[in-house]
Amino acid sequence: MNGKIRADIHAGLEVLIVLKQDQAIGATTKGVVKDILTNSRMHPHGIKVRLESGEVGRVKEILSRT
Repeated sequence: MNGKIRADIHAGLEVLIVLKQDQAIGATTKGVVKDILTNSRMHPHGIKVRLESGEVGRVKEILSRT
């Protein structure tokens, strides 16, 4: 499942995100969502989140549903 719809994402969800500095190469970072930073219902590049590790990026894939 992709991360373009805000309603699909919530705290505690395991996701793959793309960090700002990795956008050009498309490298992903795995982590658990702490906060949702995008206010709009959807975003074409993925919903922006903060992981429990403190890293911020856009969700590219949802790995688990909890």
